[in-house]
Amino acid sequence: MTVEFQLVPQETFERIRSADAGDFDKAALIADLCRANALMTIKRAGSGHIGSSFSALDIMVWLYFFELNTAALGFDHPDRDLFFSSKGHDAPGLYAALYALGVLPESMLINLRRLEGTCGHPDVRIPGIESNSGSLGMGISKGKGMALAKRIQNRGGRVVVMTGDGEWQEGQIYESLQTAAHQRVGNLIAVVDHNKVQSDMPVEEIVSLGDFDRKAELFGWRVIRCLGHDFSQIQRAFETMRADDGRPKLIVADTIKGKGVSFMEHPAALQENGGLYRWHAGAPDDEAYVNAHREIIERAGLAYHRMGLGELLLKPVGAPPAVSSNGATEVIAEAYGAALVELGETLPTLTVLDADLASDCKVRGFGERFPERFIENGIAEQDMVSAAGGLARQGLLPVVNSFSSFLAARPNEQIYANACENDRIIYVCHYAGLFPAGPGHTHQSVRDISLFGALPDITILQPCNGVEAKAILRYCVEEASGACMIRINIGPSPSFDLTEHYQLRFGQGVSITRGGDAALFAYGPHMLNEALQTADRLSQRGVLIEVINMPWLNRFDRDWLKTALRNHKAIFVLEDHSPTGGLGDRLLAEMNRAGLVYNRPFHVFGVEGVPAWGTMPEALRHHGLDRESLVAKIENALADA
Repeated sequence: MTVEFQLVPQETFERIRSADAGDFDKAALIADLCRANALMTIKRAGSGHIGSSFSALDIMVWLYFFELNTAALGFDHPDRDLFFSSKGHDAPGLYAALYALGVLPESMLINLRRLEGTCGHPDVRIPGIESNSGSLGMGISKGKGMALAKRIQNRGGRVVVMTGDGEWQEGQIYESLQTAAHQRVGNLIAVVDHNKVQSDMPVEEIVSLGDFDRKAELFGWRVIRCLGHDFSQIQRAFETMRADDGRPKLIVADTIKGKGVSFMEHPAALQENGGLYRWHAGAPDDEAYVNAHREIIERAGLAYHRMGLGELLLKPVGAPPAVSSNGATEVIAEAYGAALVELGETLPTLTVLDADLASDCKVRGFGERFPERFIENGIAEQDMVSAAGGLARQGLLPVVNSFSSFLAARPNEQIYANACENDRIIYVCHYAGLFPAGPGHTHQSVRDISLFGALPDITILQPCNGVEAKAILRYCVEEASGACMIRINIGPSPSFDLTEHYQLRFGQGVSITRGGDAALFAYGPHMLNEALQTADRLSQRGVLIEVINMPWLNRFDRDWLKTALRNHKAIFVLEDHSPTGGLGDRLLAEMNRAGLVYNRPFHVFGVEGVPAWGTMPEALRHHGLDRESLVAKIENALADA
């Protein structure tokens, strides 16, 4: 099946805005065409969030085109209304609306999740974006700060924040509810995109929210409910909330995840797929894309014609440049998930905790096999980590799972409290490191080693392949005396055959290439692959590098280290992390204690600054961690030695 990428051009939206038609009809048509553009950009990017974009788009379109004063004042006026998304997964829809408004250029819209285009989650470096999204739960607090700033500076305008319903499982939401009410932030409006489905399961099955309308009212908020796809109700809700009476406002919008494409709308999609929602993240296959795009465009074309605007014309957009898979054939998390089930069969104390990421973290199999030992906590990492501490105090062995960005930082204080009790807990930080880079900094975890490394008696490891993942998990479960943290890359990654009789040995790495000119330490599949490619290129120039896979990120066998580094002229470390607080810092400290520093170069190559979004080659090149850049850096360092 041939896929054609077609864009609804910006001038089409201008024609609709000037048409002789009612606002509700215009809004419905604009929203549908934004859906078509969002769908196209997700397919072209190869990833993105469809369901959340489609559920929120009707509200976004009404806000930008009919409610907020930014259309009249512009996006740089101090008295403008401010709108941003806290949920973040609606970014493709948000970009489509900003493009339709004439704020976002076409070149950025069509290059979703590319370095020269738009980030997978909202980022202020993109035109029209008022605030980055972050870990869920932050948005109302950020909006409150903006609203208070308007009050302090005597500026006009309201602040509107879009939240997801699953986001209301985060504790910071309730902190923001009480402080905004106490501080009488009346120019703040929070909107809940209540589409009732989280990553791939209904909210009610993850962690029920109960009557959160009533909860907000009890905190002192003014609350109204509406149908989030009925423009007359959306209009009425915002009109009702327009006056500043000193109370913050909440609009609970009942929506449908995947709205606008019949087979993506969550009631049908859940039933078709055995209770799991398949359109939350990722690009549709060719057939699904063609059918979905056709359904939207046919409906929109009829509406466009009824407005007297003639035939709806689309603009062809070229296919994106091909991106190398970099030999990505293995999903390490699948080996990890299988190992969990194997260990669960023989260890009745093994208990797995999840934060609404069971599919991504590959722990759903454990939950299906041992439902009594699988605890779903929803989007509430602090609560999950402290609960793990309670489980450990009572003799169980908790394995805590979430994305590294969310597990390493927000509940770090709770992890510290557990560590101070010497609790045996295994923290598994999925999506560790720079990749995939498309979603952007909210998901790129390049400081987790430093955050865990400062905690008492925690061993940090990262596998480079599935064999090593199973060995590492078995070590953490059966041999480790204290708590452990395991970093796992998400998605497909390069596969390595370490040795035929590979064994994980405490504090020791594995040499994959041989060479006496320098040692290059790396860990995890992506950076190890880049290190091997670098060594191959250097060997062609007569420079022989010993590449060492180092799964132990803060534990070292000193005798092994002395032997491994005895004859090398220089030491290099390639980090899938910030250069501060990663393997390099710990290795250098251990070398100093062992008297191994000598007068030889020691260089750390890591992710400097804010992680770049985009494809893997784009992100590597941006940070100077691609093989070509590394060859030049190592040659220069050796020349100066």
